[in-house]
Amino acid sequence: MANTRLSMRKVREILRLRHEVRLSVRDISRSLGISVGVVQNYLHVAAKAGLGWPLPEDLGEERLQARLCTPDPVEGAPPASQRPLPEMAYLRRELTREGVTLQLLWEEYRRDQPECYSYPQFCRYYREWAATLNPTIRQAYRAGEKLFVDWAGPTIPVHDPVTGREWPAILFVAALGASNYTYAEAFANRQLPAWIEGHIHSYEFFGGVPVLTVADNEKTGVTYPSRYEPGLNPSYQDLASHYGTVMLPTRPRKARDKAKVEAAVLFAERWIIAALRHQTFFSLLELNQAIRELLGRLNERPFKKMAGTRRSLFEQLDRPALRPLPECRYELAEWRKAKVNIDYHVQVDTHCYSVPYRLVHATVDVRLTANTVELLINGVRVAAHVRSYERGKATTDPAHRPKSHQQHLEWTPSRLIHWAGAEVGPQCAQAVTRILEIQPHPEMGYRACLGLMRLGRMYGKVRLEQACERALSLAACSYRSIKSMLQTGLDRQPLLNLQQSSPVIRHLNVRGAEYYQQSSNKEEAVC
Repeated sequence: MANTRLSMRKVREILRLRHEVRLSVRDISRSLGISVGVVQNYLHVAAKAGLGWPLPEDLGEERLQARLCTPDPVEGAPPASQRPLPEMAYLRRELTREGVTLQLLWEEYRRDQPECYSYPQFCRYYREWAATLNPTIRQAYRAGEKLFVDWAGPTIPVHDPVTGREWPAILFVAALGASNYTYAEAFANRQLPAWIEGHIHSYEFFGGVPVLTVADNEKTGVTYPSRYEPGLNPSYQDLASHYGTVMLPTRPRKARDKAKVEAAVLFAERWIIAALRHQTFFSLLELNQAIRELLGRLNERPFKKMAGTRRSLFEQLDRPALRPLPECRYELAEWRKAKVNIDYHVQVDTHCYSVPYRLVHATVDVRLTANTVELLINGVRVAAHVRSYERGKATTDPAHRPKSHQQHLEWTPSRLIHWAGAEVGPQCAQAVTRILEIQPHPEMGYRACLGLMRLGRMYGKVRLEQACERALSLAACSYRSIKSMLQTGLDRQPLLNLQQSSPVIRHLNVRGAEYYQQSSNKEEAVC
């Protein structure tokens, strides 16, 4: 009774604040600490019951409750216990559709059944029925709106047919929110390629893409878990852009955010992993064939507390609402950052790729796939090449070359050689010429030449000229060799004439070539 009296006191306060104080619905909800929907419902019911403010003095709490919860009897109307109600499973299915609310369903119910329950009673009966369902399926998910994905905890053992070694296979599970339609597939690990491939295969299994893909804070997909601004792996975000969905990581340590997939994982553990415990598998292909058979049975199992199966609900609700698949499948891409050098090339895995020469010194995003290399700035692609795995080589688009280095980059082979001869000396000029000649094209030697300029500023032009002379005499013309000479001070040592023969050393312990020739002759005689 205390709770009833308190509730009716709040109802009286709602009416007073609305009609006497003239507060808005939102202000009333803040003042009384109740939701806006509850305030609106009570004002709506009170208006239908003809109640305003002030209330009649003889209207006690019990009579007020009766007026609000039970409409005035109409002559010829059936008793409340005999009034028809819509099928609750139908109401739940309709609530998954875009824009459908209980208010709208009650309006349709009232139009079809003049002698119907009031809106609060209608809502109460539906919520009582929904409370009997499994907690994970009580929420009214919109059709085609959310797909929940996660890894299962238990693993499935797979045996190597050659070595007999056993390794664990990980089960990827995806479930649609409205129909609970489930997909599962085994992978060798939980790394990014497997995570991405699981998403791709699940979209293709469902034949469409949901609006939201709700994932756990898996490190392969979420680089920075946060309640407000989680950071996504660039490849994971690229996958979302390709399929037109939104990746929505759950809040950290909030299991209810992914209750749907937690239930799907539980069913997968019971009806797939546990069912396969007595079988031995020697490959992922063999394991996934067995999983597909059990997955079909799982999706065909009838619900216990509502009509239909996962597949029937999927065909009725989710399939029509899913977005279409793109024309081509997503290809896993790796993202990096690189800086464009003065030779208008970007180095990726020991191979260089050209960009338009105007982008010298700019920082670009590199998108790598197995076959292509894309270079982007602020999301706009500025260059694309076929990926090459040749070390130390360059892939250059002729359109990326400047028409005049003198106007745009100011660095040409002739200018570099002129700088070396005029600023340092003839030996440095010859070294620069040799460096440019041994490269696939002159631009590739620009970096080494610029490095020589830097060495001239660090160690002085005189020492650089001496180091270049020594490098030429040793046939070791490279930036690394000249730098090593300067660091070790080898350039300051006198340069010996390599053509002059060394003097013959005479000593008792030095046997000479004749000794070894005699030994060889003795071995041949023995043979």
